Amino acid sequence: MKRNIIVLAALLLSVCANAQNAVGSWSIQPKVGINLATLTNDDDAKIRVGLVAGAELEYQATPLLSISAGALYSQQGAEGKTNGIKEVIKMDYVNVPILANFHVAKGLAFKLGIQPGFLVNDKVEVTANGVTAEVGLKTAFRESGLNADVNSYDFAIPLGVSYEFSHVMLDARYNFSSS
Repeated sequence: MKRNIIVLAALLLSVCANAQNAVGSWSIQPKVGINLATLTNDDDAKIRVGLVAGAELEYQATPLLSISAGALYSQQGAEGKTNGIKEVIKMDYVNVPILANFHVAKGLAFKLGIQPGFLVNDKVEVTANGVTAEVGLKTAFRESGLNADVNSYDFAIPLGVSYEFSHVMLDARYNFSSS
C-alpha cells in the first residue's frame, strides 16, 4: 500500500542543551509534535492528524554539519467518510530517522536522511449511526474483498528544516515513503 506521509513531525518541539553545539559534542533532543499523514493510492483519503513522540541523539561533526539518529513513535494512516460511515485507518510506526543536518545560519538547519519504520499498530476504526467499532486492518481488507497488503516495514527519505530559538526547536519534515 503506497503511502505519502507528510510528517510535519512538525512542530516537533525539542529542548536542547544549548543553541549551537560545539564540534565533537553530543546532545539528546526529546521530540513531541503532530503528524499529518494520508494514503497515496486512495484519492478519497483525508489526512489523519496524529502524535509523534520520541528522542534523537545528535553529534556535531563540524560547525556546519551534525548527524542525528532517533526513535519516534508516529501515528500515521488516513481518514475517510463514505455514505455516512467514517473510517480512520490507524497505522502507527516506530520510525528511526538517521539524518544529516546542514547548519546554514544560526539556529537554522536543513535535514536529509533515511528513515526505516516498523509497524506497531494496524487497525481501522469505523463509526456508523453513532456506534464505533475497531477491527484489525488485515481483517477489514479481507472482509471488504480488497486484495491489499499491510506492510509491517516502511522506508522513507525525510527532508526537513529546523529552527532553534530560546532552547526550543521547531522542526518540519516531509517523508517520501516507499510503501
